[in-house]
Amino acid sequence: MSNGLQRRKSSNRAGLRALSCLLLVGTFLALSLVVAKLADGAGAPRLTFLMAAMTGAGIVLGVIGALQRQAMALNRRTLEYAAVAGALFAIPNALAFLAVRHVGAGFISLSFAFPILITWILAVWLSLERLRALRLLGVLLGLSGGLVLATAKAGGSGDALGWVLLVLAMPLVIALGNIYRTLRWPTDSSPVFLAALMMLGGAVTLVPFVLLFEPGQSQALFTTEMVLRLLLLEIAVFSVLYLFYFVLQKLAGPVYLSQIGIVAALVGTLIAVLALGEAPPPNLGLAALLVVLGTVIFHRGARAASTSRDATAT
Repeated sequence: MSNGLQRRKSSNRAGLRALSCLLLVGTFLALSLVVAKLADGAGAPRLTFLMAAMTGAGIVLGVIGALQRQAMALNRRTLEYAAVAGALFAIPNALAFLAVRHVGAGFISLSFAFPILITWILAVWLSLERLRALRLLGVLLGLSGGLVLATAKAGGSGDALGWVLLVLAMPLVIALGNIYRTLRWPTDSSPVFLAALMMLGGAVTLVPFVLLFEPGQSQALFTTEMVLRLLLLEIAVFSVLYLFYFVLQKLAGPVYLSQIGIVAALVGTLIAVLALGEAPPPNLGLAALLVVLGTVIFHRGARAASTSRDATAT
C-alpha cells in the first residue's frame, strides 16, 4: 500500500512538472508569433528573420548543452533526427511567419489548438497510447473551441482565405513532428542537444527558400535597430521555448505535448487583442470555455489512467 502511495506522489510531482512546462511552452509559443508579427511590421524579411532566429537559438542551446556536459554525439541517427525533425519544425513555422501579415497573430495562435486531435489519433493508431473515452472527449471539446474561432475567422477573411487554408494545414505537419520526435528519439541524447539539432536542421531547411524568395536581404536584419532587437528577442524566446519543449516531450509524450497549442491559442489571442490591437474574434468566450473544459477533461482522463495503473499494481 505504501508503494502505491509513493507512486501516486511521484506521479503527482511529475504531473505538476509537466503542467508547468506545458504552460511555459504554450505561452512562449504564442510570444514567438507576436515577435514575428512585430518584426514583419518593422520591415524584416520574414523567412530570413526566421532562419536567423533558428540558427541563433540552435547555437545558444548547443552552448548550454556543452556547458552542462550533456551527451552530444553526432552520428547518422542524430543527423537524420536533425534533418527530419528540423524540416517538420521549419515548414509550419515558415507558414506562420509568412501568413501572420495576412491573418494576424491571433488566428495563427488559434491554429495551434488543432494538432492535439491529430497527434492523439496517430498515437492511438501507432499504439503509443490507449484509446480512452474521457481523453477523446477532452480532445474533441478543445478542438471544437478552436474550430469555432477558425470558422468565424475564415468567414470574414475575404482575400486572405488562401492564407487561412494554408494555416489550417499546419496542424498535420506539427502532429507528424510530435510523433516523429517520439518514435525516433536517439537513445542517450539529452533534450537540450536534440532541441539544438532541430533548430539548426530547421534553419538549413529554410536556406533554399530564403535564397529563392529573399535573396540578398539578410543585411536588413542588422541595418535597423528595431529589427535587430526583435531578432535577439526571438532568439531568446526560441531558446527557452524549445529547451522546455523537448523536456516536456520526454517527460509526458507527444499527445500531452500537443496541448501547448491550446495554451498558445488562448494566450496568443489575448496578446493579439490586448497588445497588438487586433479585433477580438467572434464567439471568443464560447471558444475559450470549450478549450478550457476540454483541457480539464483531458487531464482528468490522464489522472484516471494513472490511478487505474496504480490500483492494478497494488
